[in-house]
Amino acid sequence: MTIPLWIYAIIAGIALSAGMAVKTGKEERKIELETIEKEGEIYMRRLELEKERRGLSG
Repeated sequence: MTIPLWIYAIIAGIALSAGMAVKTGKEERKIELETIEKEGEIYMRRLELEKERRGLSG
């Protein structure tokens, strides 16, 4: 009883698809973390500016 060649092709396709999904997931997490870090820096800069503004006027 031999396994048809197309079964191997399907298994290879599934493995390739899973590998690409993992790779894409890692890239998306990296981009998301970079975006969060940039937003945090902007927020902290705004807080510092507000603190300076209140310190000078108060």
